[in-house]
Amino acid sequence: MSNLAQVRALSKEGETLGIRMPDRPGWRQLSELLGLGPWPPMDLEMDFDQYVLACVLSRALEEIDAGEASATEATGLSQAELRDILNRSFPAPTIHAFRLEEISDVEPGVEEEALRGLLLAHARAGDSMSVRFAKIIARRALRHDHLWRELGLFDRVELSRLLATHFPTLAAGNTENMRWKKYLYRKLCEAEGFSLCTAPTCRECKELESCFGPEEGESVRAGASRGRT
Repeated sequence: MSNLAQVRALSKEGETLGIRMPDRPGWRQLSELLGLGPWPPMDLEMDFDQYVLACVLSRALEEIDAGEASATEATGLSQAELRDILNRSFPAPTIHAFRLEEISDVEPGVEEEALRGLLLAHARAGDSMSVRFAKIIARRALRHDHLWRELGLFDRVELSRLLATHFPTLAAGNTENMRWKKYLYRKLCEAEGFSLCTAPTCRECKELESCFGPEEGESVRAGASRGRT
């Protein structure tokens, strides 16, 4: 595979961002299933939605192999939705790694259902992928780390692009660049007519950095790559 095929070109405000995809465990397994050796199918023509799905699926594979979750538990999608995504976007051998025949659908809890509802209220009309990303984001937001990391993305920029693409009105409301998970939960509070925050304004809050500070930390992919050096 050429060096160009190891680079994912992403557009951000007219600029091109070249992203090299290190060989982390989930990526390695997914790319081997795709028959492409140690590198995932990253080239300049790859669709951004498919790229995000590959990131999420690689995280799911890691959790499946670690015995932490099934494919439906890791993604928030139903067995039928996962099967459709894998059949449409990935070669046939890939589907077997997710053990769909062994698992059942998982009903979302109250918190997850509320997050889904928020995202769906701002989803692009008639776009089935927006619906599926709403389910994926709501499930991964329940994890403890930064949302972009839990989705398997390279950085926060990619998450911002995903939200702006599929939930444009919701993303546009984050005018002060609040951390995305904090922002989603703040919007839930506003919808319910209450706030968990007691500070009169954000700038007067003693925990300002927990909402607006930089989302530090490298991606799981970068960490795995560094661990091999």
